[in-house]
Amino acid sequence: MRKSWTWIACGVAFVAAALVAGQQDAQARPNYLKSFNGAYPALKEAAEGAKCGICHFGEKKTNRNDYGKAVGEALGAPKITDEKVLEAALKKAEAGKSSTEGKTFGDLIKSGKLPGKNP
Repeated sequence: MRKSWTWIACGVAFVAAALVAGQQDAQARPNYLKSFNGAYPALKEAAEGAKCGICHFGEKKTNRNDYGKAVGEALGAPKITDEKVLEAALKKAEAGKSSTEGKTFGDLIKSGKLPGKNP
């Protein structure tokens, strides 16, 4: 009886360890979306639907689309929390050349479209 409890305890510990190891760290940056919505209120509904897809694509959040790369370059550092720095980076990224021929990200935003495109 004692051996079976030992095996059960080992099994539970193994399953718990596997569940913890399988968890991915959350990299959410809700202040980025908040700043985007503040800077571009006309796109708020589309942005809320796209959420991270404004700057990212695919399952891995390290995959940035063209707009995400432009914003990242404008920020200059990861994990920025200062709203003024975020807003300045968004404005700076507007001048970036989008993958839409002859249009900048700012042109797309002014026409009511989300700026990023997936490769």
